[in-house]
Amino acid sequence: MSRPDTSTTTFDSFYAANFNRLMLQLYAYTADVSAAQDAVQEAFSRAWARWDRLVTYDEPAAWVRRVAMNVATNRWRRIQAARAHARFHREEVVAAPSPDRVALARALRSLPERQRRAIVLFHIADLTIAEIAAQEGVAEGTVKAWLHRGRAALATLLTEEEVRRG
Repeated sequence: MSRPDTSTTTFDSFYAANFNRLMLQLYAYTADVSAAQDAVQEAFSRAWARWDRLVTYDEPAAWVRRVAMNVATNRWRRIQAARAHARFHREEVVAAPSPDRVALARALRSLPERQRRAIVLFHIADLTIAEIAAQEGVAEGTVKAWLHRGRAALATLLTEEEVRRG
């Protein structure tokens, strides 16, 4: 016959003897039954993981109470921070991209990477040919060739797109 696990039995009796009292204390602290239950349960979970040490304390319930209050305080701080952020953060509604923008994005995606990067850097990031050449580590003539080929390919792709939508 196996002997009962005394550490579990001791923890179980500790839990049973202290849960309601700590729950009432945390409810008074938080004014929220659900938050109090969550904090006390979290504290007892942490106590269970450290029970071998806590059982030697003069007042293990004081440790659980402190942890539960810290858990409740941290939860309250997170909620306050989220509320403050929500007050200052406005949800912006972004219009759906126009058919022309979708066609341009699709056409850009089909270009070779170097041509696409050159077009984006030149036309969208407003970099000069010299800046693009320096960034890419190539001659300015190479960047000009990428731009020329990329623009020609875009013109063809966008014309084909117009014909398909036509």
